[in-house]
Amino acid sequence: MQRYGSLNSKKFSSGLSEPMEKDASSNRKVIEKLESIPETVHSLSDEKKFESPPPWKSSSVSLAFFLSKDGDDERLEKAVTENSDDSQKSDNLTIPEDFLCPISLELMKDPAIVSTGQTYERSFIQRWIDCGNLSCPKTQQKLENFTLTPNYVLRSLISQWCTKHNIEQPGGYMNGRTKNSDGSFRDLSGDMSAIRALVCKLSSQSIEDRRTAVSEIRSLSKRSTDNRILIAEAGAIPVLVKLLTSDGDTETQENAVTCILNLSIYEHNKELIMLAGAVTSIVLVLRAGSMEARENAAATLFSLSLADENKIIIGASGAIMALVDLLQYGSVRGKKDAATALFNLCIYQGNKGRAVRAGIVKPLVKMLTDSSSERMADEALTILSVLASNQVAKTAILRANAIPPLIDCLQKDQPRNRENAAAILLCLCKRDTEKLISIGRLGAVVPLMELSRDGTERAKRKANSLLELLRKSSRKLGSL
Repeated sequence: MQRYGSLNSKKFSSGLSEPMEKDASSNRKVIEKLESIPETVHSLSDEKKFESPPPWKSSSVSLAFFLSKDGDDERLEKAVTENSDDSQKSDNLTIPEDFLCPISLELMKDPAIVSTGQTYERSFIQRWIDCGNLSCPKTQQKLENFTLTPNYVLRSLISQWCTKHNIEQPGGYMNGRTKNSDGSFRDLSGDMSAIRALVCKLSSQSIEDRRTAVSEIRSLSKRSTDNRILIAEAGAIPVLVKLLTSDGDTETQENAVTCILNLSIYEHNKELIMLAGAVTSIVLVLRAGSMEARENAAATLFSLSLADENKIIIGASGAIMALVDLLQYGSVRGKKDAATALFNLCIYQGNKGRAVRAGIVKPLVKMLTDSSSERMADEALTILSVLASNQVAKTAILRANAIPPLIDCLQKDQPRNRENAAAILLCLCKRDTEKLISIGRLGAVVPLMELSRDGTERAKRKANSLLELLRKSSRKLGSL
């Protein structure tokens, strides 16, 4: 619910739990139950509502809409229009029933098998499970486990069928071509054939074949967006995730995690990586891999965490503890990668407490006074400025005796760092007269006055607020 938005879960589950039969009466029952859900669709004008149940293949406005996390009237109206257009195009072409996801009723792009043997579009069955459902939507059998196994055979058949009928495949790859931003197509059939061959070698019994294939895929994934699309389309992501746990094969592990990092640059691939269950394996690499592998694992977590919903999943995976360890003991690059990932994860309120419990505060405060060549005061101040609004983090920062080094940064550091130092001090000293008096005695007044005159707009606001609090505390102290 937290990941995909609020829904009336009982009615929602009941509506989706209807057996997926092809007769009109069953379809009518499903639609009637779904229409009873008090969501945004009730505000549609009468002419936009269906007077009768849509055909079985009217996919865009069926269960897929209710499983989406950002459904609104505009999207539904667009879905109805697109569905109408698609139905006109496909009047003379029937999509094989096995190629359609039983939940979304759409052509599958990443078919996955559940424990009952049924195949669904991975993203939709994952959301069905995440909503708390324990049974197979089609058969109503209880799911013995929630493992989703890629159906590579069906995916290949769908790809071949799309190519044969000159239909754009899910993901924008059609008939050996990929679509450019201007709507034109680029011929990539030769590249796709080579990439499919490499992906097959990733599962080879030969260690050398696997090493060669993953090394070449790493190189390809670094070069262009087209390659990142094609590598994902070829089904490489789940296989690369398995290679992350290659026992004793450090080279393969390093290349595999770097491939995933490169692939994650393309936005759509982020979802595929998350759906492949990659986070757990990436965290294992972050804890026990070589230094290069740990650096790239941290960078991968940062890339994936750019999607807000992924911040929650990554934070709950144990990644924060491993990132804090890399922040303390990693290489220069490793520390910077860890700091970047931690900053992004801590934007989510629920991860701030996890970071504090993982011991993030002490190394950050230490970095403020670190005079070594890899000084990371910038990164430390940025993370502390995010953490300081949390009460648990605030207490930990004060216990780490952070105020003196923060005042030093206020006096002599770069403009952005002075701004962050002022913001942190304001959070620490607000509603605490004793702390306000303390920063006054430590020499904060003069640099705050300078910052209020020549700092950034945010720095001026923070400095003026602190100065006002200092004046009030002085008057209060004088009256006593």
